[in-house]
Amino acid sequence: MKVSNEGIGADVPDATPVVTPVVAAAHELKSPLSLVRQLSLHLEQGAITDAQRRVLRQITLTSERALRLTTDLTKAARLEDALFELEPINPEQICRDIVHELTPLFEAHGRRLDMAKRSHPLLLVANRDLLRRILTNFSDNALHYTQPGTAVRMQIQAFQKSGVVRIGVRDFGPALSTDMWRALQDKLATAPQAIHARPQSSGLGLLLASQFAEAMHGRVGVTRHRDGATFYVELQASRQLSLL
Repeated sequence: MKVSNEGIGADVPDATPVVTPVVAAAHELKSPLSLVRQLSLHLEQGAITDAQRRVLRQITLTSERALRLTTDLTKAARLEDALFELEPINPEQICRDIVHELTPLFEAHGRRLDMAKRSHPLLLVANRDLLRRILTNFSDNALHYTQPGTAVRMQIQAFQKSGVVRIGVRDFGPALSTDMWRALQDKLATAPQAIHARPQSSGLGLLLASQFAEAMHGRVGVTRHRDGATFYVELQASRQLSLL
C-alpha cells in the first residue's frame, strides 16, 4: 500500500492473509445476513407507511453491504490458492456499474455517488471481480465520512511515465494526520487497524483491498486532503488499443 500527501508517499509492507477464525465467522454470518435481507425485502412489498418503507430499505441495503464484506473475507482467504485471470479492462465501465449499484444506498443516507467523466477511454490490466471489490469497498467506506448533501466522487487518472492507471474514491470526511498514517503503515502488515480520526472504520476493508490489489500486481494508497481523503488503487495500464 502506498500512502501519500497529495500524491507523494512511501510503500506499506505486504499484508498477511486473513486468519482462519475471521473467515469462519464470515461464513457463519452469511446465512443470518441473507435472512435479514430476504425478510426486509418481503416486508417492503406489504402494506406499510412510507416511513416504514424507508427504514426497511435501509435495513436491506445495510445487510447487502455486510454481505459484501463477508464475501470479501472469504475471497481474501483463497488468494494464495486461486488463480485470478488478469485481462484488459475498461475501468470507466466498472466505475459506472458501481455508481449504479450503490446509488440507492447513498440516497438512503442522504448522500450522492458520482463519477468524474473522462474524454479519452483507457484500459488497465486487472481481474474484474477483484477490482470491483476494491472500489466498492472504498465507496462503502466513503459513505460514512462524507457530509450529508455532498457527493463521493470516483475518478480515473493515467500516469504515462510510470505506466499505471489510478482509480480513486474521494470523500469529504475527517482529515487524516501524517502521524496517524505512519502508524497505520507500520501495523497494516499484520492485522486490520482502526483509523482514529474515523472511529467507524476498523481498517479491515483497507487490509482486504490491499490484498486484492497485490494479487493483481498493484497497490492501494491514499491522498490526504484538508477536507477528507482519496483512497485509490494503482494498476498497470494495458498496452492493448481500446476499441471504444
